[in-house]
Amino acid sequence: MDAGLNGSAWYGEAPLFAGLQLALPVGWTCLLGPSGAGKSTVLRLIAGLPTAVRFEGQVQAPARIAYMAQEDLLQPRMSALGNVVLGQRLRGGAPDWDHARALLAAVGLAGLEARRPRELSGGQRQRVALARALMEDAPLALLDEPFSALDAANRQKMQDLARERLAGCRVLLVTHDPFEALRLGDRVLLLADGRLEELAALPGPPPHGAQTPGFGAHYDALLARLVGTQ
Repeated sequence: MDAGLNGSAWYGEAPLFAGLQLALPVGWTCLLGPSGAGKSTVLRLIAGLPTAVRFEGQVQAPARIAYMAQEDLLQPRMSALGNVVLGQRLRGGAPDWDHARALLAAVGLAGLEARRPRELSGGQRQRVALARALMEDAPLALLDEPFSALDAANRQKMQDLARERLAGCRVLLVTHDPFEALRLGDRVLLLADGRLEELAALPGPPPHGAQTPGFGAHYDALLARLVGTQ
């Protein structure tokens, strides 16, 4: 296990999951499950961030991780461009302004580099956060609902951009959207009732679409499985 988690977690005395084994190979692992199942907790544990649970087990991760939370976590006093290079500055490196501008252009925000977060819409803020995560160029990316604030057209564009820029990386994507999981996932996992179950992903390299053979049948089966966990 070069990256992943193996262990058990409790909220107080209540078990969240027990004996969970999650390995993250190169490619996209999409994690689905009902609210409260522990998906974001798993992500934070792998990232080494504080959680509200008591965890016993082992976490393995590279020294550098790109992490994108459900909230955009933009620094309000910094510009969009400043937020994109924040990781480099915190590590004491010289910001690569040209690369940061190119990433903002790639997420459709060219010309908005100087705007503060309060001057951006929710979807624009999420795209700045995505650009910041891509700026890290890390071998492991942990993404928690990274496209949830985007309209359908921008969601697909940003999904395709992330798949392209994170090629060759290990990616763990937490999502509530079975369509998104099937579209992007090399693997699709379900976390429910403290257990992890691998579900059928579509054959062939993502991203997939509704026109991909078997997409409809896979989607119906995955949705039915999710409904069964509620």
